[in-house]
Amino acid sequence: MKLFPNTVRGVVSAIDDIFNNNRYADKVIEKTFKANLKWGARDRAFVAESIYEMVRWWRLINEISPSKDLYQLFGTYWLLQGNKLPEWREFKGLHADEINNKFRKIQERAILQSIPDWMDEMGESLLREKWDKELNTLNQTAAVVLRVNSLKVTREQLMNKFAENGIETYAPKGYKDALVLAKRQNIFRTQEFKDGLFEVQDASSQLVATALDVEPGMRVIDACAGAGGKSLHIATLMEDKGRVLSMDIEDWKLKNTKLRARRNGISIIETRTIEGNKTIKRLKESADRLLLDVPCSGLGVLKRNPDTKWKLSPESIAKVQVIQQEILQNYSSMVKKGGLMVYATCSILPTENQDQVEKFLASEAGQSFELLEDQKVLAQESGFDGFYIAKLKRKEG
Repeated sequence: MKLFPNTVRGVVSAIDDIFNNNRYADKVIEKTFKANLKWGARDRAFVAESIYEMVRWWRLINEISPSKDLYQLFGTYWLLQGNKLPEWREFKGLHADEINNKFRKIQERAILQSIPDWMDEMGESLLREKWDKELNTLNQTAAVVLRVNSLKVTREQLMNKFAENGIETYAPKGYKDALVLAKRQNIFRTQEFKDGLFEVQDASSQLVATALDVEPGMRVIDACAGAGGKSLHIATLMEDKGRVLSMDIEDWKLKNTKLRARRNGISIIETRTIEGNKTIKRLKESADRLLLDVPCSGLGVLKRNPDTKWKLSPESIAKVQVIQQEILQNYSSMVKKGGLMVYATCSILPTENQDQVEKFLASEAGQSFELLEDQKVLAQESGFDGFYIAKLKRKEG
């Protein structure tokens, strides 16, 4: 593949912004595209893939590169992919044989898998024999998974519509509303997206709303709703009958929910900002179903968010575990007696998952709940994101 100065410059500038200005990769890519409107689909694909893969393998690239210059780091990445470099002055001193020899000499797993040492130690201590394979899986490129909006179209109908426009998809087993793109492409410009026939949502994430066992006419609270993706799924499963209350402590996160709901043909979602304990107390024992898709480390979604591993620390994970337990303790009061609560994370660490549920059940607030079942979804087993989903029932008495 031939390299072009303007697109390589775009990659290098983006990498600089991500690592030296601590920006999020997806936002940087979005900004890069807006600044280069003349790029075609092939250019955009090259830039996005190069940025994500450099972020994913950042530690390994830095270990092997003879220089910390960003162009030299890009050149090292490019040679590691088995490609040839053009004779640009920016790549002077880079030789494929030397790069490959350095790579072959590396033995440490944390460097080979390109993660911080502390993360490797934590993963091995908590996941033991499963950590090595999980880590390898999480370093693969994420598939683009869609959730079919069953209010408007069947999965087969959407597959056929896509096929007519040259978009190839397949239906993974065990996920009744999921479609996977055979190759990455921009599907947000399609008429199917404008018509609200699908949302982008990983297959593992689609298991969360399903675990709530919702029915039309119920009152459901999504208490950590963010941009509302799972609220939309819940409302769809309820056939747009009943009420879904999408809540979050960050008002800006909820702003797109109403727009997305309109596109999806959904009318039962109401958004509300959590302004403190008073908001929660007013909703005491009001929900038939409660979803707590809590803040977490995000270690289960490193495939699609590889920059997460460079922003985390043992201290940040410890802090988020405190928040998780506080949410369980305080928000669980919103469930009616006999109602269901689902606790979910996109983490693979037991300390954020089953350990948190056990701690809650052993507390005073958790005495009125019982664990019905939980799912520990590892990327190596599902092929999709790592997730944890626990279904708890509030006792009648």
